[in-house]
Amino acid sequence: MTTLPQTTDEQRTARDALRRARALLDPALRDWVRRLPAPIARVASYHFGWTDAAGRPETAPAGKALRPALVFACAEAVGAPAEAALRPAVAVELVHNFSLLHDDILDGDATRRHRPTAWTVFGSSSALLAGDALLIHAARVLTEEPAPAATVTGARWLSEAATQLIEGEYADLSFEERTHVTLAECLAMTERKTAALLACSCALGALWGGGSPERTEALRRFGNHLGIAFQLADDLLGIWGDPAVTGKPAGADLTARKKSLPVVAALDSGTEAGRRLAEAYAGEDRQGAAPPDPSGPARLAALVEEAGGRAWAEETAREQLRLALGALRAADVTDRAAGTLAALARLAARRDR
Repeated sequence: MTTLPQTTDEQRTARDALRRARALLDPALRDWVRRLPAPIARVASYHFGWTDAAGRPETAPAGKALRPALVFACAEAVGAPAEAALRPAVAVELVHNFSLLHDDILDGDATRRHRPTAWTVFGSSSALLAGDALLIHAARVLTEEPAPAATVTGARWLSEAATQLIEGEYADLSFEERTHVTLAECLAMTERKTAALLACSCALGALWGGGSPERTEALRRFGNHLGIAFQLADDLLGIWGDPAVTGKPAGADLTARKKSLPVVAALDSGTEAGRRLAEAYAGEDRQGAAPPDPSGPARLAALVEEAGGRAWAEETAREQLRLALGALRAADVTDRAAGTLAALARLAARRDR
């Protein structure tokens, strides 16, 4: 395997894996959401795109289902059918969407997937409680009878990943209040906030599929490196992504003065552009004291790029993808499973939404 640009065949393989994951996942996911108390289920159903604000059936844009796709693919990589790992696939999707519901509130994001976020429709308290319910529900999905022998281990892994995710989110928020954040701190935050759950998804798929400890650990490492590459791609899209494709306002992360990885790399660059970026981030417009500047995000994005933040993030994403593919080789899985996982990794690390 190489880190050359993804071929058309690989793109097709990855998208087929995501579509298949969505088809396997959705009936069970809907069933589990229906088991929630009705007011909470209504908020969650809207968030997942199944209903409109009034509770009427709707087909809105859905998430990528990357984490469930990794669960299914890793189960197949160790010789089990994808269906054997349906429970952990549902569980990781619930945890992921718990984090999205909370993220939208914490970040004040008004849109997700081209529609109003749940908290803007139902209020922050209702969206917060819906997120809490999804997190608690995930443990029930894994542990409800009949459960395999791997349940206790898997539940512990998922709990640890969720705890790391929350720790990473807390660190991310705390960075906004600090004038200086090191690149090492930002990478550690990313490993907790994003990579932990992707690594757990891979490990749970291998565990439910009956994989050996060595193979499971190699697939966990694959997911960890992929998670860092995924977040780097996300951070790049948060600055330079096309709003028509991403469903989020242009430069939203810069407007919010988020210290994402490209920004921190630029701030740490020791360049004149990095110094000007630091001054802008610490300026009065952060508190809204100055009139809004329509060119503000574009100006900040230019400074991040001039200071080398964009180039560093793109190169680091490529390196993390290379490390992920190396861990996949170490897992020694079948060519077909390796091809699917490699295709998913390249798509996630080089996506446009």
